[in-house]
Amino acid sequence: MTVIDIQTKKNEKKPIVMLTAYDAITADLASKGGVDIILVGDSLANTALGMDNTLPVTLDEMLHHAKAVKRKSSGCFLVFDMPFLSYRGEIAQAVLNCGRALKEAGCNAVKIEGGMEIIPLVRELVYAGIPVMGHLGLMPQRVNVYGGMFVQGKNTDDEKLMKNTALALEEAGIFALVLECIPEGLAAKITKKIHVPTIGIGAGRDVDGQVLVISDMLGMTEGKAPRHNKRYANFFDTGKTAVEEFVNDVRQGKFPEEGNIF
Repeated sequence: MTVIDIQTKKNEKKPIVMLTAYDAITADLASKGGVDIILVGDSLANTALGMDNTLPVTLDEMLHHAKAVKRKSSGCFLVFDMPFLSYRGEIAQAVLNCGRALKEAGCNAVKIEGGMEIIPLVRELVYAGIPVMGHLGLMPQRVNVYGGMFVQGKNTDDEKLMKNTALALEEAGIFALVLECIPEGLAAKITKKIHVPTIGIGAGRDVDGQVLVISDMLGMTEGKAPRHNKRYANFFDTGKTAVEEFVNDVRQGKFPEEGNIF
């Protein structure tokens, strides 16, 4: 899978499927399940590292996980989610940070949250040979600015700004654009307006592809799933039951059995 393959899917109206992965096990599930793109999402801060939000995860931590994902992502296009502050400040340093995702982790592209303020960086990255996936709408790295995690683009001014920003990001050279938690109608307008693929998460049905967090869609955690998510399995309950059975077997002397010993 290449940038050209991904962009061709939009022209041929073939839906793009993207899923996050954080280690060799989840990457193996995603790649063998047939997804087009694996995103090493900074959401691993919450899902894999137990942090309250995505802000604390470091570039080195992200690279560590991306290397594991790479080992089991055969055939998939691998996108590295640049963590908070790793692409701010001096553009030259930001380019070097993004380059580490390709040089050290073997990823194919980076994803960057942001609007008009990241246009100069996007141009420099593309010039340097680093494919860029954009990200508009709800941007989790701005949780402190928003005051929480809320749907974006609900008023006329925000809608106009988001459409103009999408066009500017396309002109700067992004190869695809994630739209997170925006009204379905706005996502449809942006998808029609730009020539690069849009990939939605909580952005409705009229985008060029969909992405979910693997721990959400597999039900790996307790509690209510986000509204935009669909649970295709319930790994947490299944795993918890298995652990309980193991605990009982050990305590009752039922494990190990004859077939488990040497």
